[in-house]
Amino acid sequence: MALKLLPQDPKDEGTQRCRLGPTVFSFLGATLGSPVRITLPDGCCLCTAWPRHDMADGYLQFDLKCRTRGLKESKLRNQTVSLDCLKLLTCHRLRRVTVKVVFKNRALKKSTPTALLQEVVKELLRNAHICLHHVVTFGPILSNPVECVEILSMEPATTEEAGLVTPKTNIAIKEAVTLDWYNRSTEDSANTVVAGMDSISSSLKEMIDLPLRFPKTFQKLGLSVPRGVLLVGPPGVGKTLLVKAVTREVGACLVCINGPVIYGSRPGESEENLRRAFEEARELSSEGPTVLFIDEIDSLCPKRGSSSNAPENRLVAQLLTLIDGVGGGNDMVIVAATNRPDALDPALRRPGRIDREIIIGTPTLKQRKSILQLITDNMPVSNDVNLLELAEITTGYVGADLTALCREAAMQAVIHTSSDSVNTVRMSDFYEALKKIQPSSFRSGVGLTDFKPVTWDQIGGLEDVKLKLKQSIEWPIKFPEAFVRMGLARPKGILLYGPSGCAKTTLVKAAATSCHCCFLSVSGADLFSPYVGDSEKILSQVFRQARANTPAIVFLDEIDAILGSRSVGKTGHGVQERVLSILLNELDGVGLKLTERRGNKAELEGDSREQSESDKELDLQEVFNKDVVVVAATNRPDMLDDALLRPGRLDKVIYVPPPDQKGKLSVLKICTKKIPIDSDVSLEDIAAQANLFSGADLENLCKEAALLALQENNVEATTVKHKHFEKSLETVKPSLSHKELECYEKMFRN
Repeated sequence: MALKLLPQDPKDEGTQRCRLGPTVFSFLGATLGSPVRITLPDGCCLCTAWPRHDMADGYLQFDLKCRTRGLKESKLRNQTVSLDCLKLLTCHRLRRVTVKVVFKNRALKKSTPTALLQEVVKELLRNAHICLHHVVTFGPILSNPVECVEILSMEPATTEEAGLVTPKTNIAIKEAVTLDWYNRSTEDSANTVVAGMDSISSSLKEMIDLPLRFPKTFQKLGLSVPRGVLLVGPPGVGKTLLVKAVTREVGACLVCINGPVIYGSRPGESEENLRRAFEEARELSSEGPTVLFIDEIDSLCPKRGSSSNAPENRLVAQLLTLIDGVGGGNDMVIVAATNRPDALDPALRRPGRIDREIIIGTPTLKQRKSILQLITDNMPVSNDVNLLELAEITTGYVGADLTALCREAAMQAVIHTSSDSVNTVRMSDFYEALKKIQPSSFRSGVGLTDFKPVTWDQIGGLEDVKLKLKQSIEWPIKFPEAFVRMGLARPKGILLYGPSGCAKTTLVKAAATSCHCCFLSVSGADLFSPYVGDSEKILSQVFRQARANTPAIVFLDEIDAILGSRSVGKTGHGVQERVLSILLNELDGVGLKLTERRGNKAELEGDSREQSESDKELDLQEVFNKDVVVVAATNRPDMLDDALLRPGRLDKVIYVPPPDQKGKLSVLKICTKKIPIDSDVSLEDIAAQANLFSGADLENLCKEAALLALQENNVEATTVKHKHFEKSLETVKPSLSHKELECYEKMFRN
């Protein structure tokens, strides 16, 4: 039986009555005045059972005097509930109740004596049925300074039962706050949950909770209370969400400052707005713990030094002055967030203002799995969905990207079924969503490219080269325990050299596809700039982006054109030499920036806590996946600098030869998969005749044969015959020569 919710009768306001029909009365077995709990999607409400005046069934009216904090009257309009949402509770007379009192405003709080407040609260709660962690509100009573009270504890202790406040019940007031502080303490964060950031959450909680809870301990130790925390991380990683969740957990009030709200049009208005925000937070901190959150602080505190930005400079000076003015007597902590720490004024990032900087990097494999698990908890997910596999193939995705991915997968499930029934989201839906949702870091990164996935089977021949690439790139990622057992480390860099058209670039794409790596391709057009120092900055940015999205492959195609070689006759001041110097430093690990860290120091050194076997495997895999592999390709290895080819840099040199007889046959089979060839075509004979043909030449040969077939039959051909391949062999010439191959085979032989 469904009950339609109706607005409460104005005569029942403040009486805690619930108007029920006779059928519901008999279903619950209730008597007049029995306590009834009503469970709704947004919370619970405790009422007493009373009959309806018209004795009509199918309707429900109740007073919201005692309810949970998330339940509001505006959310109950035009809703229906089932009988299962109503539960009859037993009731006990209470000996003692501990409450938090919420005043209507700050003036009433200051003017109400403690003894008077005790009597007022006791009178307001008399004969009220209450539950633990519920909020009891009061109607418009004259000369009543109290807006509501929150039930913190009851004696006798009961969680699933109701309690009755009698004239003999002892009322204890634990704390008293104003309505403004009370609303802000849970505003926009009632159901905030974060995943994958346990260590960062504990660090932030430590900075917020300890100074507010033990200020006297800091004074005894002769230490000033830390007042500022800076969260640094890429957009969408969950900085704002984390602050709201931690603030909610420690029971503090949250005051947010945003740059666009602070800036004003007239001179001095911005500074005035900033002072007003700090003053508001200072007043709230006098009532209880308060967190002042400055989001996107780089917009309020950019670097000073430009004479043309006098208004911004004044605002920066005002902000620094206000932070210095936060004294030790206030229960206030300043938390700031930014994704551009280098744009902040250096005066802000010193102890006394920002006491600690917490780095939130791109989620690791283990963190992505935790985030996906949290997001899919409320989704009807099919049994074939493997969250670990999804975490492995979502390299570089932050929390916002993973949320968008799951939403897109759910939309795919709805599109496939085209009905309103409850459906399960399958793994195929996630695969479809991956085609549409790309990591947000890919949208602005230098060198980040999206390419069509290439499998090892799509590359004909070159079995030895494939095995060497798998050993260097794929095995350390997929079998890290074997490398640890044998004391092996993955190579820092790999150089593929060989004639043009022998699938060097395709091999690297296949390696990136098989490992689900972040793939960054850098060419000379991306690097070279007319401005001095710009090329070096771009290359450093590429490596910084790669380290933030590990495991990653940085691919330098035609590296001889990008870097070249240093020699005695050169001055050493060319852009190629400077770019080479940056690359050598990056390969050696010099210049690692603090913001690229993806975990705290304890995690990077190894935690000694007990872990399950699956967690240990994930941690081991993350240790091997934190590196960046540089893969370079060239057909002119003699043009490279010797310093680049020593062990520890490009220490794995692999020759990619042209295909042999078996390899050419394999390439021809792959190229003719989509070409309808006649039964008289002998690919073995074509492979034997294609002397000095590279893989690209063989592909061009097949295309030319198909075009000849169309030309002969006036675009009505259905198959390609052997004569078309013979004719194509006469026109398509090989791009290799014996002399060139001899030079390649002699290189690096010693």
